[in-house]
Amino acid sequence: MEIIVNLDVMMAKRKVSSKELAKSVGITEANLSLLKRGKVKGVRFETLAAICCHLTCQPGDILEFKMNNVSK
Repeated sequence: MEIIVNLDVMMAKRKVSSKELAKSVGITEANLSLLKRGKVKGVRFETLAAICCHLTCQPGDILEFKMNNVSK
């Protein structure tokens, strides 16, 4: 199972820069970059809500669940 982060896609659709989003959400550009690349173990709901508010989207527009073919 894998969570895919499509934040960069949503940012491109909304024409929002990393600098602008990081400042609006209250996180560093470095942490935003890690989030965009899926290199984080978690994200606070407060941060996710702020991102969704700024990008006018839903969490499902940013995060996607992918089921790998895993045998039981």
